[in-house]
Amino acid sequence: MHFSSDNWAGASPIVANALANAGNGFHPAYGADDLSRRITDRFCEVFERDVAVFFVATGTAANSLALASILKPGGIVLAHHQSHIAVDECGAPEFFTGGGKLVTLPGARGKLDAATVAAAIARYQPPAVHHGRPMAVSLTQASEAGTVYTPAEVATIAGVAHKAGLKLHMDGARFANALAALNVSPAEASWRSGVDVLSFGATKNGCWCAEAVVLFDPRGAEEFGYARKRSGQLISKSRFVAAQFEGYFEKGHWMDNAIHANHMATRLGSVIDETPGARLLFPVEANEVFAIWPSAVSARLRARGATFYDWPASGLEPGEGPGEGETVVRLVTSYATRLSDVAAFIEAFGEAVRP
Repeated sequence: MHFSSDNWAGASPIVANALANAGNGFHPAYGADDLSRRITDRFCEVFERDVAVFFVATGTAANSLALASILKPGGIVLAHHQSHIAVDECGAPEFFTGGGKLVTLPGARGKLDAATVAAAIARYQPPAVHHGRPMAVSLTQASEAGTVYTPAEVATIAGVAHKAGLKLHMDGARFANALAALNVSPAEASWRSGVDVLSFGATKNGCWCAEAVVLFDPRGAEEFGYARKRSGQLISKSRFVAAQFEGYFEKGHWMDNAIHANHMATRLGSVIDETPGARLLFPVEANEVFAIWPSAVSARLRARGATFYDWPASGLEPGEGPGEGETVVRLVTSYATRLSDVAAFIEAFGEAVRP
């Protein structure tokens, strides 16, 4: 019953097979091989336009380099206060941007709204060299609360950002799960809604180590290439990342993985929400379940072999948090989550919440 994180799961058999096949023979390095070129073309097909694609090793590198491609001296990134770039990346965005500043904003259910973003931008008007200048808004899709921005919500925030001269970055560590929840195309969820640069994550959805930065304006490709090299993220045997993406995209495998993970989360969430003494903290929209239940329930579940994370209540909005004797928990499903795992957890959960 592994529900700690989707990055606990290994590589899917299809991705693993593609990775093994890439190990044969001799091929040019640093992305000059045929497979890497084919996968770049495949990204263009997926997004229905010409894009520049840069493979990197981690999501932190993808986010940090993406923001570095936007910011100039004095640059500020506006992001949700629970966002991965603000909470879980050890200052890497600030480091890669050469001292760029993150300004975090509140937002219910892990999401920013256009009014909050507009008010934050307005605080820096008129421009003053002492205060810095907002240059980017970063959205997390799906959010750190497991919720999903609709294309309309993204477009509204993008409109506010672009009107003020800011770029819109999307942290897509769980981009596939968001697409599965929304049932929209990758293009509609990204550039057609105003996204300028996307951190495209695949590691959490069945790959071993496959992340990419997607620039929807390829004119920035040359400069970005130098930034990636300088950061130590230019992978010499690039074909092994490309191979993972080849398996990932094959016959819609990436979406099948995400649909399955979301479905498993929905099953878990529905049972928790219907159980007296427990409740959902956020609606289950992708593959994460946030719940509140008595602290003793967690100990009983772990004794039965369930793994999941306690979630800090300090970052929640007023009125969202747990009561006395309660704990906030996060359960994450993946492509590898089995129906039997969910059934076993539901059985253990039913016993754990009984008085």
